Amino acid sequence: MAELITVDDPDDPRLHDYTGLTDVELRRRREPDEGLFIAEGEKVIRRAVQAGYAMRSMLLTPKWADVMRDVIDDASAPVYVVSPDLAERVTGYHVHRGALASMQRKQLPQAADLVRTARRVAVMESVNDHTNIGAIFRSAAALGMDAVLLSPDCADPLYRRSVKVSMGAVFSVPYARLDTWPHDLEAVREAGFRLLALTPDARATAIDEAAPHTLDRVALMLGAEGEGLSARALRAADTWVRIPMAHGVDSLNVGAAAAVAFYAVTAGRPHA
Repeated sequence: MAELITVDDPDDPRLHDYTGLTDVELRRRREPDEGLFIAEGEKVIRRAVQAGYAMRSMLLTPKWADVMRDVIDDASAPVYVVSPDLAERVTGYHVHRGALASMQRKQLPQAADLVRTARRVAVMESVNDHTNIGAIFRSAAALGMDAVLLSPDCADPLYRRSVKVSMGAVFSVPYARLDTWPHDLEAVREAGFRLLALTPDARATAIDEAAPHTLDRVALMLGAEGEGLSARALRAADTWVRIPMAHGVDSLNVGAAAAVAFYAVTAGRPHA
């Protein structure tokens, strides 16, 4: 059982993992370098533990120390109990759910290992908004995508905001980074995947007409909000597909578009 440690000094070095959580640029650099990520809220913490991530520590207000008692009983990492005011001074924001955990990152798998057994893969290019990353992972998990591949410049799926928006779904779908973009897409194609580029371009085939659910292996390519897929990525695709729109709407938020497209590529998927 973890030891409950009451802390009343915001500068206590034991709280280092939780300092400056609102400084996005600092946390983007620091968390991967130090091999950690922050899980926020009861459900997310529980899902991180269930997914096998090792806990470094927990930061709880007294109320949440009671709620998380079973997790504390199973943990070996220290649990720091602080007042809501001190939690805000340390993190830089009001910790509404009163429960944070610092978790140890795992080594990412190689993309080649993921595509070896996957049949439905999401591929993101330059998606650098953490909210969109989290929403896409949540849809990927819910709709049965087998893996996610990220271009080198995509945002970190384990950043606190991404994890929170996904409700911990980032722990459910394996992901890897492609080292060379878009060159590494060729290896995905060679693994038997058809590369479908999602774009609102009028020249693209309606996704229902493309019938991706009938294909044995599909890699659905998604671009950043606003800009969409780059010209290089579009050239690397096998087929351009679009979601038909009504009422003069020209496009959807990438998170919403991903959910629609994931359903289209997974519904009625062939059985092994």
